[in-house]
Amino acid sequence: MKLNNKDGKIDGKLPLHKPPVINAEAEPENMEDRMNKMYELTVWLANELEKSRIADYTQLLHRPFRLIWLNLLSGTARGVGYGIGLTLFGATIIYLLQALGALNLPIIGDYIADLVRIVQRQLQL
Repeated sequence: MKLNNKDGKIDGKLPLHKPPVINAEAEPENMEDRMNKMYELTVWLANELEKSRIADYTQLLHRPFRLIWLNLLSGTARGVGYGIGLTLFGATIIYLLQALGALNLPIIGDYIADLVRIVQRQLQL
């Protein structure tokens, strides 16, 4: 495995996605092998840090008002999404209950009639 300094790749391959295996008992034979192992480990660590987007997170921590604003926006969007989803789900359930009520099934029809009476009583109060 040779280090190619021109493009930062090892043997023309892209950097590693798994941590390089370093066997502590078997030491590399020469300084070049040690440097290549150290380079592999450094490239892997840099890629992992880049994947975690730690730089973006630390920039966000240094700007508390932006952090508050982003959290406010995400919370509002989440609340609106829940509201829309619950409305669609409720409308679907009501539609299905109306369809079942129109069939005049003995058990389900009585249950739906009881629900309608309860709702009408609550509306009169």
